[in-house]
Amino acid sequence: QVQLVESGGGLVQAGGSLRLSCRVIGGTLNSYAMGWFRQAPGKERTFVGIMWNGGSFSYQDSVKGRFTISRDSAKNTAYLQMNSLKLEDTAVYYCAALKNGEYLNQEDYDLWGQGTRVTVSS
Repeated sequence: QVQLVESGGGLVQAGGSLRLSCRVIGGTLNSYAMGWFRQAPGKERTFVGIMWNGGSFSYQDSVKGRFTISRDSAKNTAYLQMNSLKLEDTAVYYCAALKNGEYLNQEDYDLWGQGTRVTVSS
């Protein structure tokens, strides 16, 4: 059974940075495109970005230029580097693994991390 284990969330001031990690356990990172989603309190979960195993990527407009997804095959881990954080970035962040399907369709993802909370303060 393959699992995604997330870490790296926390409290950060606006303008600061955090790096989230998503480790693939019991499987191979390169088998998946790795997506990131977030859910703020009282709101639906929304797409943040994705990096495919071939290296291509896509980001939601609100995070372009600030967030970067990377992959480290040796560590079987995907990362979400978040810079210039804003108050509206506050959310629980989820990584998700996709073998086949539409990257914007959350139902197509095969695996989900447990979520890690990011709180941006003024």
